[in-house]
Amino acid sequence: MMLMTSSSTNYNIISISTCSSSRRSCVAGGTLIGPSLNYRFLANKNISTTTHLSSGWRINSSSSSSSSSSKMEISNHPAAAAAAAQPLLNPDELIDSVETFIFDCDGVIWKGDSLIDGVPQTLDMLRSKGKRLVFVTNNSTKSRKQYGKKFETLGLTEEIFASSFAAAAYLKSIDFPKDKKVYVVGEDGILKELQLAGIQYLGGPDDGGKNIELKPGYLMEHDESVGAVVVGFDRYFNYYKIQYATLCIRENPGCLFIATNRDAVTHLTDAQEWAGGGSMVGAISGSTQREPLVVGKPSTFMMDYLATKFGILKSQICMVGDRLDTDILFGRNGGCKTLLVLSGVTSLSMLQSPNNSIQPDFYARGISDLSLKVASV
Repeated sequence: MMLMTSSSTNYNIISISTCSSSRRSCVAGGTLIGPSLNYRFLANKNISTTTHLSSGWRINSSSSSSSSSSKMEISNHPAAAAAAAQPLLNPDELIDSVETFIFDCDGVIWKGDSLIDGVPQTLDMLRSKGKRLVFVTNNSTKSRKQYGKKFETLGLTEEIFASSFAAAAYLKSIDFPKDKKVYVVGEDGILKELQLAGIQYLGGPDDGGKNIELKPGYLMEHDESVGAVVVGFDRYFNYYKIQYATLCIRENPGCLFIATNRDAVTHLTDAQEWAGGGSMVGAISGSTQREPLVVGKPSTFMMDYLATKFGILKSQICMVGDRLDTDILFGRNGGCKTLLVLSGVTSLSMLQSPNNSIQPDFYARGISDLSLKVASV
């Protein structure tokens, strides 16, 4: 794998050209940023040769101070295989061992607009024990404020952190230039979070109705001040957006390519699975031949943010989710305990498949098993 940096603008861009097939944490090839990775190095002028990636990665720098660009080679040295996940037989022991529970939402708390059975009672029990509850979702269609309204309708009171917020927070963390804009392939949640962060943007749902009239000699124009393209789940995805994003990434010097997530499927309704944000990201990745910087799970940028915001020790966190390659990997990369629930996209056979290399500490039928004195799976 080769990781290249370029100094064509006032901030360096890093992209990974391939992703090791033996390292499933790449999630279809996206660049992960996170706790063991100093995520600011992706946009700072100076790249530290001591930057660390998640467990199992090593960076060898061969840069020269006299050169305007440097080359770093990433060697993949996977850690020893994790022990097989254990069924959650003693919920109280897990609950007593942590201070904070971070929950994914789709497939864990709700499916579509319906709460999963037993969720309110379990959350009330954890609150009564003084546990901090935090909700993190890769769904970028809503902002934190918009999700707050959904929480109210479902009787939930805690704050939720979405990948739409992660995208805006990441751009702020790298001091994204004030004179640059963000082109958004996604929905209103991303726009609102960028607006709150004071970042200029264009695109979003407004471009959903735009068509390209392909005729001889037609040249599509694009804004040369776009310094980043953010791609998230988009129900208004079309060819116009693909082409516009492609032009920005390929032709604007130093343009960042950021993905809120690469989830293959999502739960838009409780009746079936639907194509996820990864399908939109994949289209842009295919046309640009670039891999995105992923700010949602399993990148641990959000884990670092939450640990700092709430003053949480990561060893005192349990990550609860229904996806192995996002939720559980998010927790593992962050050094947390992990609990897989089988109420969403992952089945027991998928977990126990010899082809699966991502193992949680525990698994349960759903979060309601945390309320049982002796759980059964």
